[in-house]
Amino acid sequence: MSDFPFAAVGFDLDGTLLDTFRDLGTAVNHALELGGFDPVPVDSSKDLIGGGAKIMLAQAVEAQGGMPEEDFRALYKAMLKYYSEHNAVYSAPYPHAREVVAELTAQGVKLAVVTNKFEEFARSILTQLDFIEPFATVIGGDSMGKGPDGRFLSKPHPEPVIEAQKRCGGGSFAFVGDSTYDVNAARGAGVPVIGAAYGYCDKSPHELGADAVIDSLDRLIPALKAL
Repeated sequence: MSDFPFAAVGFDLDGTLLDTFRDLGTAVNHALELGGFDPVPVDSSKDLIGGGAKIMLAQAVEAQGGMPEEDFRALYKAMLKYYSEHNAVYSAPYPHAREVVAELTAQGVKLAVVTNKFEEFARSILTQLDFIEPFATVIGGDSMGKGPDGRFLSKPHPEPVIEAQKRCGGGSFAFVGDSTYDVNAARGAGVPVIGAAYGYCDKSPHELGADAVIDSLDRLIPALKAL
């Protein structure tokens, strides 16, 4: 019987388990080029990833004068199509990700991915990287359907984290993420959260409001035990 303090651990994907900003930034620039806009520095995609691809593209378009809603929808679809075909060109697990996941699994801990990326994309990338097998469930930004306001129930809404805990058996659960979306979703779900300072933090890591902050995934298990 493991003495590990949590029965299950959930992970955000972009900026937490995987370094994905180059593929996302390339897809944004592909769409901007199609729309007649100037490309943006690929690195700038790090600042917007937490909110999902649509926000990334919308902010880049808005900064260059915007476009009619109907045209934006078409551009967004073109971006998604490109990304679906080029989503694991540069993306890779962060250092220590595979080892930490293997160690948690060996201790009998169930693992989940909870991302604002569409579930289909998340599964595709993890599969291409040969990294999907350890996870009991993958919940994407579209997995929980839409709320009364017509928007997807994605982070910072707590529902995806609550669902991940349920799918992992409903026992003690902790979450790991790099953004306020992650911290707020975990808080709403009533579970402890660890901030990934090495990720694409949308605030200074120590201002995210997490219960603990790690600067590398090899610090995760000690941090979880310390909670």
